[in-house]
Amino acid sequence: MKSINVGILGLGTVGGGTALVLQRNAEEISRRVGCRVTVTSASVRSLTSPRLCDCTQLKLTQDPFEIVSDTSIDIIVELIGGDTLAKDLVFKAIENGKHIVTANKALIALHGNEIFAAADARGVSVSYESAVAGGISIIKAIREGLAGNRVEMLAGIINGTGNFILTEMRDKGRPFEDVLTEAQELGYAEADPTFDVEGIDAAHKLTILASIAFGTPLQFEKVYTEGISALSLIDVAYAEELGYRIKHLGIATSTDKGLELRVHPTLIPEKRLLANVDGVMNAVLVKGDAVGNTLHYGAGAGAEPTASAVVADILDVVRSIECPAQSKVPHLGFQAGSIIEQTVKTQDQFESAYYLRFDVKDVAGVMSKLSAEFAAQNISIEAITQKEPKQGQNFVSVIFITQRTIEGLVDKAIESIQAMDEVTTGAVKIRVEHFN
Repeated sequence: MKSINVGILGLGTVGGGTALVLQRNAEEISRRVGCRVTVTSASVRSLTSPRLCDCTQLKLTQDPFEIVSDTSIDIIVELIGGDTLAKDLVFKAIENGKHIVTANKALIALHGNEIFAAADARGVSVSYESAVAGGISIIKAIREGLAGNRVEMLAGIINGTGNFILTEMRDKGRPFEDVLTEAQELGYAEADPTFDVEGIDAAHKLTILASIAFGTPLQFEKVYTEGISALSLIDVAYAEELGYRIKHLGIATSTDKGLELRVHPTLIPEKRLLANVDGVMNAVLVKGDAVGNTLHYGAGAGAEPTASAVVADILDVVRSIECPAQSKVPHLGFQAGSIIEQTVKTQDQFESAYYLRFDVKDVAGVMSKLSAEFAAQNISIEAITQKEPKQGQNFVSVIFITQRTIEGLVDKAIESIQAMDEVTTGAVKIRVEHFN
């Protein structure tokens, strides 16, 4: 039986899980692809660290370039992360005629256009299912399973750390800083949690999803990105009282005026399935013109869930090695000449409903003054709630839920309202999506 050799760059959590799954399921994998798939070598930072997998038959090295230059290796699995060393290794591997499997969302989001072009020119594949949403296989679902649809919109909980934090804040009334500390202790968040809590990780993933959904180049720099670190417990609680839950979403929408690419906290009606995805789980809602709404749910991280997607990509590459190039699924799901630039909206052009909270002096006429500013911008109000002042407070919180409108108009209304003497603090603005 023919053997395909795999070299893994990085034998940490995901790399160790990948080798473990390939070892444990070797017989089943051979039955699926008709050949042996064997991890022969791996690059590691330390030669003596404990591993998830059996390393007795593996050649371990601290020089990853040794692996990408090894002529006996057919597939390089890049799992070291980052977009500097990983980029150099991937380009060198492509130059050497190696197929690539990667879980590196930053690498694909920032350099994918160049990487795919180099791979096409060299006649090799780059597979990246595990870069988004761990084991959910959302890349294949959009690129292949929904290929007959014109994708209209997708929205995803695509960062488990942020979702864990928001779930704890809602369910247990714990402040952001407290839950973040626990997330770090549990290993959900890094010592520097910026990428997770400020939305950068989710923006990398949304960049990838939007490109395969709409057939556009990867363009991370055009994704509007807002994190969860500024969210207040009071707004999480008020949202719950109003029948909503706050989730940190990546949203990509195709409109007749251009694409919306945005990552931010979002109020969702509590009865929606997406609103009930809790803890570290991920979920992506995709709306196609033929199929309607589909929800893809599962573990977005972890050794074996992510390894599940990595191994699936490896097997796809194995199956395609003997295939003519024209029969392979394109990297972004569209033929190379069909990847087209599309206008991407700026923040002031976004269309959404909005949750707006103002703290105002409890005096006569203030509600009518606030409402008049919305009317001046032709913004329709869905609901208004005034909270009772708490003991010792000299202000009341007023909450508006707008109907769907243009964000630039909302910002103009907010600017006028914040200039009023009756308004005591800055406005809180959170977008609202119903996903009908």
